[in-house]
Amino acid sequence: MFKAALFDMDGVIVDSEPLHHKAYYQMFSDVNITVSEDLYASFTGQSTLEICKQLIEHFKLPLGPQTLVDIKRHHFKNLFENDTALQLLDGVLDLIKDYHSHDMALVLASSASMANINRIFERFDLDQYFVAKISGADLKASKPHPEIFIKAAELSGYDAKDCFVIEDSTNGIAAAKAAKIYCVGYDSLHSEDQDYSKADIVISNFKEITFANLERRLAVV
Repeated sequence: MFKAALFDMDGVIVDSEPLHHKAYYQMFSDVNITVSEDLYASFTGQSTLEICKQLIEHFKLPLGPQTLVDIKRHHFKNLFENDTALQLLDGVLDLIKDYHSHDMALVLASSASMANINRIFERFDLDQYFVAKISGADLKASKPHPEIFIKAAELSGYDAKDCFVIEDSTNGIAAAKAAKIYCVGYDSLHSEDQDYSKADIVISNFKEITFANLERRLAVV
């Protein structure tokens, strides 16, 4: 049985994507670029810095990537502080409590900045359940590179084979599999245009992977 669960955040723990979408498009407007929804969807799971580097290259912008990052994060912080609709995804808190009660080590592995991770964790009082948090923004490579999940497994205190990842994005699933870690693809109502074909299993409800149900699934693999 697995000993550690490595959680993505956006699209798995919270649906902050609408806020990110608004913040990015406000930034796009500020720097006078037109980004198609298809191009935007291709960025899912990557760090803000990596996205901004790609935008600069794609649109030949005479700006540094950190400038774009700062503009986007300014908009996101304002939205985060003023949008009361942001909530945990249905069932995820029960799942987190279930794993925690069974002594599983929980690690947050997100492409979001640590500042945004901490905002979410403070708002919903999640630190009590997790042994560690890691931000892809602090790493050399972004998802789909496996670095974030390799390091998250190390932070859990267990071997990669004893860990599993819960991810909702194409890039995140690719990163988990590149790290040779079992991956649960979470196909929720909030996930759009993502490829789950590389995930080991795909779910649409967290009840499918409670501790007991996960144990039963693995028993028949």
